[in-house]
This record gives sequence, structure tokens and C-alpha cells, in this order.
Amino acid sequence: MESLALRSLSTTPTFSLPTTRSALFHRFPYKPISKSPPSIFPSHSRSFPTLRSRSLSLSRPHIIRPIHSSSQNDTASTVPPTNLPSPPPPRGAKLLPFVISISIGLILRFLVPKPVEVSPQAWQLLSIFLSTIAGLVLSPLPVGAWAFLGLTTSIVTRTLAFPTAFAAFTNEVIWLIVISFFFARGFVKTGLGDRIATYFVKWLGKSTLGLSYGLTFSEALIAPAMPSTTARAGGVFLPIIKSLSLSAGSKPGDSSSKKLGSYLIQSQFQSAGNSSALFLTAAAQNLLCLKLAEELGVIISSPWVSWFKAACVPALVALLATPLILYKLYPPEVKDTPDAPAMAAKKLKQLGPVTRNEWIMVGTMLLAVSLWIFGDALGIPSVVAAMIGLSILLLLGVLDWDDCLSEKSAWDTLAWFAVLVGMAGQLTNLGIVTWMSDSVAKCLQSFSLSWPAAFGVLQASYFLIHYLFASQTGHVGALYSAFLAMHLAAGVPGVLAALALAYNTNLFGAITHYSSGQAAVYYGAGYIDLPDVFKMGFTMALVNAIIWGVTGTFWWKFLGLY
Repeated sequence: MESLALRSLSTTPTFSLPTTRSALFHRFPYKPISKSPPSIFPSHSRSFPTLRSRSLSLSRPHIIRPIHSSSQNDTASTVPPTNLPSPPPPRGAKLLPFVISISIGLILRFLVPKPVEVSPQAWQLLSIFLSTIAGLVLSPLPVGAWAFLGLTTSIVTRTLAFPTAFAAFTNEVIWLIVISFFFARGFVKTGLGDRIATYFVKWLGKSTLGLSYGLTFSEALIAPAMPSTTARAGGVFLPIIKSLSLSAGSKPGDSSSKKLGSYLIQSQFQSAGNSSALFLTAAAQNLLCLKLAEELGVIISSPWVSWFKAACVPALVALLATPLILYKLYPPEVKDTPDAPAMAAKKLKQLGPVTRNEWIMVGTMLLAVSLWIFGDALGIPSVVAAMIGLSILLLLGVLDWDDCLSEKSAWDTLAWFAVLVGMAGQLTNLGIVTWMSDSVAKCLQSFSLSWPAAFGVLQASYFLIHYLFASQTGHVGALYSAFLAMHLAAGVPGVLAALALAYNTNLFGAITHYSSGQAAVYYGAGYIDLPDVFKMGFTMALVNAIIWGVTGTFWWKFLGLY
């Protein structure tokens, strides 16, 4: 929810979109699992870096800072080289983004006439909500801090009572997201994700295309148990891709990047959205989407199974097509990688037998996924299944409490998601969403659009607006409820609208270098150029639209979604 994503999501979207890798390194910091891979694969590490960044950036690229030394002459003694201190980071709110964010709410509250159908309380809450959303985009403060200011304002102005304002902090879906962060940490800490990906390289890695399919399938396999596209990118797949590329003489930042690295990065980047769309628990924003849909009265029974049934055909077709299409449109110079399976086997030998903690991780995730699938029949909610899994990991020492406490992105997510979900829920209760949906319905009726035509227009609009966002979760929090309400007002079946918007939320994570946490991770590796990111991002967006539109039309009709 990879727009509540599980990336290292500590940073927030900014209005100025980054155009350089160095800017991305500051906006999406991450730390690699190993400093420099000794062979085709990174060395296995049992330590797990803190997940940081907005969506769940897991690792941080090494940024080599220049060492400034004084010059040496014949008469003066040599002055030892020194590191110039970095300027201190700015403290407090950034003035211009702060003023703009606040002004948006004040203009609505005091200058825009209140519709007669809307109560003063609802109009005031809407103004606070819009200022909060503007702050998510303009980033006057970190997202959690800005959300807290919005929450405080709603209480100080007596727009919401304290219990009402904090009600969403007990929301089951939000706690499921928090616990999912801890699962992702355990998956990388034990090295299980590295081992699974290495096996796929061993089995399918004789050619570059087979290597790409091996990496794609391995991500799809671990996605339901590692609910963060960014964590998977930074913690598992980028280190492996870099090792493969360097062993083939494909280096970042020069012409050799086209040998292998550019294609593998682009293929994995473009496939990741479909892996996240395939399973409800593959990305945090998925869970948020269903919660927001529930707030609007769209209830999806057996959510894990229903999500997978609706997504499986279009997502699998897209996963099968993406590496092949990119192989034709963005071909690697190296077509065969005969040494990769042998080197993968060597890496597996270095890793040794599956460890106790890896077996515990496998068993725990199988239990959790089973309870997510059959939980409704057993009377076990999804969040309780996740709590059981986390308890097992803690009891058996796979994770310790310090791991959970250091997961800053999880606690940050709890804070700002709860604020947004709470405000969105109250806007629905106070009638704002109903008023907006009725207004949109009248507009659509004036164009005499049928619900399928309105569905297409609204879905395309929701997708393309993401060019203005640097966070999938921020996009969901800002626009998902409003667009779902528009769909409902246009007569689109509720479950179809809710799921299609949620699937779209995963697919637009690869359209730019700033569109998601994993986008920054892959672009920051240095193998793909900025024009190629935009060109292939738009091209694959059209490919996904065709695949999901065509296969989804027939499959969703077969399932009875419309």
C-alpha cells in the first residue's frame, strides 16, 4: 500500500522531482547488502540494514565523497589531507513548501464558498485534509511529522474529538502493514531471499533471457511473503544483478552497461509491479487500498483469495511477456551467460546448507500465507495471522525486538497512514465523499458516458496523475478514495473498481525514476539512463494497459465481477 508501500519509506515526496542519481541517493537512501561482490553473487550477509525510505528502500548505494587535500609545494611542509565537513542538514519546516501547503487549506476554508450540502465541520476537515495532502507532495517536513501536524490541527480546531482523531491507530490493516515490514526484515536477515534467487539463476541462467526469467519468477515466488517491492529490489535482486553484470564486464555509468546490466535492471524493474499486483500481501499499498474501499462500503470477501483470483491471469501474462518484450525493445549486447549457472552453484556451496533460521522463516511464512488464504473459514483475521507469525519469529530468535524497534519505516508508516486513513474515514462519515461523487456523476452524465467508458477514463486519469507523485502510498492516500467514489457514482461495479485501482497502483511504480522506492533503487545503480527510464516506462505502461485491459476484460467477466 509498494502507493502504503514497504520500501524504506522514511522520506517523503517532494514537489521538485529529482533528475540526477545523486539527488535520488539523498531522497531514497539505501545500503547494499555487501560492499563489493567477490564473485557473480554478493556474499551472504546475516546482518540486515535498517529499512529506510518512503516505500521501503532497503539498501543504500555507496556514494564516494571526494577527499579535499591541500596542495604541496617545494618549500612548505605537506598539509595532511582532510575531509571537509558536510553542511548540517536544514532543520524545521522548509518555508516555501510550508506556506504553499498551508495556503491551500486556508483558501478552501475561507475563500471558497461552502456548498449547501456540506456541513461546516466537513468543510473544515476537508481543508485540513487538503493541506495535509499538499504537504505529502511538497514535503515541508518529513511525512510522519507533517501528518502529525495535520492531526493536531484537527483536534485544536475542534474539528475532530481526540478519540475520533486517533481511532485509526487501532485499524487492523495498518497494523498488518507494520508487521509486514518485520517479515521483510526477517526474509533478508536470514538470507532466504538471496538463496531462492540464486537457485533460479542456477536453473535458468544459461542465457540472458533465461536469467531474466529466473529473476522475475523468483521475485514472484517470494513476493507474498516479502511485502515490499523496494525491500526485494534493494535487499535481494539489485546485489545479484550487479554481481552478474560486473562478472560479464558490464559496468555502471559507461558504454559497457548495455552488455548485460541495463537489460537485467530494466526487466526486473518493469516486472516488479506485476509481482506486487499478483498478491494482496506483496505490497503494503494493496492492503491500504482494500481498507479505503471498505470505508466506502465496498467489502471484498476472502480478500487474499479474491485478490489473487482476479489478478492471476493478467499478472502472469504480463510477467511472461515483460522480459521477452524488453529483450526485443531494449536488447542486451550479451545474449548468452553460460558461466552463470556454475557460478550460482558455487555461490550456493558457499552459503552452505539451509540454516535453522531459514527453515523457520520458510515454515512461518507458509503458515502465515495459509492463514491469510483460509483465515476467513477458520475465523482468524489477517492481522492475527501476521501477529502469530511475528510471535514465532521472536520466540525462536529469528528476529529480536531490537530489529523491530529499529524498523523506523514501520513506525513512521503507522503514524502517517493512520492519520490519512482516519481523516479519509471521517470525510466519508461527514458526507464529503458523497457530495464529491454526486458532483462527478452529474459531470459524467452530461457527457452521456456509459460505465465502461467512464471506467476507462477514470483508470487512465488515476494512472497518468502519478507522474506528479513520488510515492505509491502517497498517491493512494491522496486520491484512491476520491477516484473510487467517482467510479461508484458512474455506475462501475464496486469490487471491479476497487481492485482495478489497486492493481493500477502497483503498475505505475515503474513509469519514472521517482515513481516509487524501487525506481530509485534501480535507477541509482547507474545502469540505465534517464531518457531510457521515461521511454521504456511509458512503453511498458502501454503494454501493461493492453495486457490487463484485454485479458482482464474476459477474465473478470468470467469471474462475475461485472
